[in-house]
Amino acid sequence: MPRIRQLANSVVSKIAAGEVIERPASVVKELLENSVDAGSSRIEIEVEQGGADLIRVVDNGCGILPEDLALAFANHATSKLATADDLFAVHTLGFRGEALASVSSVAQVMLQSRAPEQPLGAEISCHGGEMSEARAWNGSIGTRIEVRHLFYNTPVRRKFLRTASTEIGHVSENFTRVALAKPHLHLTLRHNDKIVYEVPAKATLMERIRLFFGGEVADQLYAIDARHGPAHLYGFIANPVCERGNARQQYLFLNGRWIRDRSLGHALQEGYRGLLMTGRYAVAFLYLELPPDLVDVNVHPTKAEVRFRDAQALYSFILSTVRDRLRAENLTARMRPPSVFGNTVPLFQPRPSEASGSLFGGGAREEPNRVVSDQWPVVSERKQSGIEPVAPAPTVSPQEDASPLAPRPSPLAPHSRTLQLHNAYLVLETADGMLIVDQHALHERILFEQLREKLQTGTLETQQLLIPEQVELSAEQAARTLEHRDQLAELGLGVEDFGGGTVLVTSYPTLLARRSPTEILRGVVDHLTNKGRVPTREQFLSEIMSLMACHAAVRSGDPLSAEEIDALVAMRHFAQDAHHCPHGRPTALLFTRQDLDRQFRRT
Repeated sequence: MPRIRQLANSVVSKIAAGEVIERPASVVKELLENSVDAGSSRIEIEVEQGGADLIRVVDNGCGILPEDLALAFANHATSKLATADDLFAVHTLGFRGEALASVSSVAQVMLQSRAPEQPLGAEISCHGGEMSEARAWNGSIGTRIEVRHLFYNTPVRRKFLRTASTEIGHVSENFTRVALAKPHLHLTLRHNDKIVYEVPAKATLMERIRLFFGGEVADQLYAIDARHGPAHLYGFIANPVCERGNARQQYLFLNGRWIRDRSLGHALQEGYRGLLMTGRYAVAFLYLELPPDLVDVNVHPTKAEVRFRDAQALYSFILSTVRDRLRAENLTARMRPPSVFGNTVPLFQPRPSEASGSLFGGGAREEPNRVVSDQWPVVSERKQSGIEPVAPAPTVSPQEDASPLAPRPSPLAPHSRTLQLHNAYLVLETADGMLIVDQHALHERILFEQLREKLQTGTLETQQLLIPEQVELSAEQAARTLEHRDQLAELGLGVEDFGGGTVLVTSYPTLLARRSPTEILRGVVDHLTNKGRVPTREQFLSEIMSLMACHAAVRSGDPLSAEEIDALVAMRHFAQDAHHCPHGRPTALLFTRQDLDRQFRRT
């Protein structure tokens, strides 16, 4: 029978290193954090072969006293904590005292340092945990550390390293995070004797974003700055057209530390609900400042995960701040055609800011319900297309109604007859050029907002079916549907259990009468069974309303009469978010007069 025995220190150190040091980028992160905590104003990083052969970090910080050099390599030795209470008042990036001990156990390390008050500095080396004696070093003030041959004594770990180009990519990402988190630092990164990045101390946050991510991102950012109690949130969020296929360009910093937090990331995505298509992610650079006693950073050795004392309040704060900022922008997509010389240009460009429009009726912050007078047109369900002809809306002067929620003339109001192309798109002249409208996306947005408004005001009308419609489902589908029957009833969709896998549709919203109740329910059922996690009530209602609106709206291929077209275009000017359908697709593209002139070489 195996006996229990205590592991050797060399084995323990290698196990600990496995938690902290995954690849060269992990070493760069830990050394950068030490340099920042030392009060450096200038840090230079040099790497060779992606960091596998050499990582050198030089700073001009406070340095280390000669008698403390050996302690720097000891486990859990640090100058940043004294008592357990200090863990709840951490003001530094590092505090665990593990970084150098972990690195030196799997690499060959040389540490040279000089404090400002010392005439000479000192140096010490540590190879695989074996330490040399400290020696005098006649260097400049600050610290210089070299890490060579990473994982030389753990060859299995070294085999898992990727190519040099892949590893320098990870190093660059850690460099980027520090450069964005600490905008006062002068930072330089070199790879194989070539400069990758040099960021001067005077570079602003926006200039740093432009350096790392280019003008495509920097030119589409909206600044945010909000406070809620002790929390301060600032930074930039991007126009929805700047979306990405993953969340890697969502940067969240807490008190100058880059962190990962699924809850706050979800709050950011929720702020873009209805503006991004499924599977697409917003771009953002968010900075959160909190008193240290409201957050626990001692969660994981990498210090990338934290716990908040009131995570729900922060979730609501970020969600409402992002929503408020986006609703202050006119997000109508602008169409740019290919150039006449064959060079391609981005298809969508953000329009300059115009009059604000509300994107969301509910959310983390309570707001007054939008009031719509009876004289304003509403989409009727009586016609086959679901669109009722309406008269032009009267002009409202600022003196008559200064309310930001009151309808107002749109800068895109049509000037001439509207055409329908391919029974899918509406083309009209505007003061800015030619507007191309997706009839389905626009009608979907209008129906969604009408459903939401009626739900908020308690005026949603439902039609009871004299003979309930039977819908055959699988046992799983029926169970999921009946599980949410109360929420579906709020939306006017009544369902009852009929036994087995059959459910009965007993009522449906009169607003969606152009589609059969069975068709609408099947769309809802498909959505419910494909959801991986249980949404909040607000999320659920929003998702189902957008789904119901999608199934009830006119479709691509539906011919519309001239009156129906005019009614649909007129309704566009009274939608709170006329530029996107609830699923994030643009409802219209603007082809400006300047674009036309350029294509015909009039300019």
